[in-house]
Amino acid sequence: MIAPGPLIGALLLTFAAGATFAQYPTRPIRIIALSSPGSGPDIVGRLIGSKLTEAWGQQVIVDPRAAATGIVGTEIASKAAPDGHTLVIITSQAVIVSVMYEKLPFNLIRDFAPITLVASTPFILAVHPAVPVTSVKELVALAKSKPGALRYGSGGSGSPPHLSAEIFKSMTGTDMLHVPYKGITPAMIDTVAGQVQMLISVIPAVLPTIKSGRLRALGVTSAKRTALVPDVPTIAETVPGYEFIGWYSLFAPAKTSPGVINKLNAEIVRSLNTPEFRERFTALGAEPATSTPQALAAYLREQTEKMRKAVKESGARPD
Repeated sequence: MIAPGPLIGALLLTFAAGATFAQYPTRPIRIIALSSPGSGPDIVGRLIGSKLTEAWGQQVIVDPRAAATGIVGTEIASKAAPDGHTLVIITSQAVIVSVMYEKLPFNLIRDFAPITLVASTPFILAVHPAVPVTSVKELVALAKSKPGALRYGSGGSGSPPHLSAEIFKSMTGTDMLHVPYKGITPAMIDTVAGQVQMLISVIPAVLPTIKSGRLRALGVTSAKRTALVPDVPTIAETVPGYEFIGWYSLFAPAKTSPGVINKLNAEIVRSLNTPEFRERFTALGAEPATSTPQALAAYLREQTEKMRKAVKESGARPD
């Protein structure tokens, strides 16, 4: 038998890849969420999974992997077969973890193929009503007049609320004391009680206390105002260039075929643009945000460097 020439061989490989793409998925898809059941990534994974099942008729299983701040789950995803049947939700928290630990068994940029951004979650800066400020400008002035006197709570060292506050301090030249908690809920409780004066939190967690007057909202951390709290100005309106958002994105193991990646991207983007999906994300305090795989790759690199700088300046260490 005569071996196929280079051109015939290339055509055969292309045909095989096309056939694989056309048949995908051929079995249930697993989406690894690097957090606990009922958390944001878990819920986002289930929303995406329901739409993929509806479109392709294959079951999608969400696999929450919160152990070791998601490191175990990320390693599992990085070593999975690159056939599109194992996916992982990468978040801003996963990027923070990737730069806080010196040695990890994976590299987010090298070991994963981007599919699309899924959603963003702006945070909100809120203070106890006893703090004599009603704007970000007044808060900066107060903090500068009393270095180290104001205390802010966060969900722990290296958490998004912590780093968002540290970036705020760096950009405004202020000095405020960080008080870490085991999660944002106890930080919010102590802010309401006046044990600490302020915090930056995901909007749904503190919105009821803001509406009841137990906390005062000063600004949101996104570059533009959010429909979640349209009357609250951005911090960037006072501190030009300030932005810190949480975000969700979907990745596959590196070397997953472009055909599979593009098929996933097209279906998820289509779903995210439906009114039903947008309403469900808004209820979570998130705003749908899609992208091309190439744009997500660039965004991951940008966010990695931004978080690396914030972690270094804050001195954050793993809890």
